[in-house]
This record gives sequence, C-alpha cells and structure tokens, in this order.
Amino acid sequence: MLLNLTDLSDEPLQSQISRQIRAKILSGDLHAGRVLPSIRGLAKEQRVSVITVQRGYENLERDGLIHSRRGKGFFVSQIARNRKKKMARARLIEQLKPIVNEAFSEGMSDQDILAVFKSILGRRRAVEVRGKS
Repeated sequence: MLLNLTDLSDEPLQSQISRQIRAKILSGDLHAGRVLPSIRGLAKEQRVSVITVQRGYENLERDGLIHSRRGKGFFVSQIARNRKKKMARARLIEQLKPIVNEAFSEGMSDQDILAVFKSILGRRRAVEVRGKS
C-alpha cells in the first residue's frame, strides 16, 4: 500500500496512516471488502512500529471505515456514498475551524476568507482543466 509517511511532520505517524487510508477509502481508491495489509506487514513496509500501525487502524475502525475479522485481517467496510460525503464534510469542517478562527483573529472578514477559498478552488479547477487537455 502506497503511503507517504514522514517524521518531519508535526502530525504523528499513526495519524498520517489513518488520514491517508481514510482519504483512499472516502475517494473510492480502496473499495469495500478490500483487504488491508497486516499490521506487521504495513509496519515493515513503512518502517514504523507495529504499535503505530495498530493505533492508525484502531482510529479507522472506530470511525467505521475498516473492520477486522479474527484471524483474517482488516478489511475496508461497506460505506454508503452519502455517508462518505458526510464524513469528508465533517472532517473538512473540523480542520477548517481553527484556520478560519485564526484568520478572524488576524483581522480578516468573511468576504476576505471566502475570496481566499474561491481563489484556491479556482486554481484547482484550472489545474484539472489543464490536466484534461
């Protein structure tokens, strides 16, 4: 499984694991029923401790994104498309709140913040259009 983990980030490795696998599940790159690497296998592949992977998997299991079968391993859970969107939206809100609050504390208005978001979305669309050409 291709993950990009780094110890240079402030984000703990277990959070990087769960965040990256969560993104693959919510985007549809990992489909329901797909078997995930064993805890030991992923730990060896990523050169991290078994406990780090175990905690990452526990986070995903707690969120209902994966489930375990005793003696069989971990599998991607069946998740309805609308639930995936709700989960992604809730996570986005959770991550944006502190950023938006900081922007307000630095004197930005609703309109300023909205303009920044629109600019970011506009750049993303432009990149997508160029990629399709």
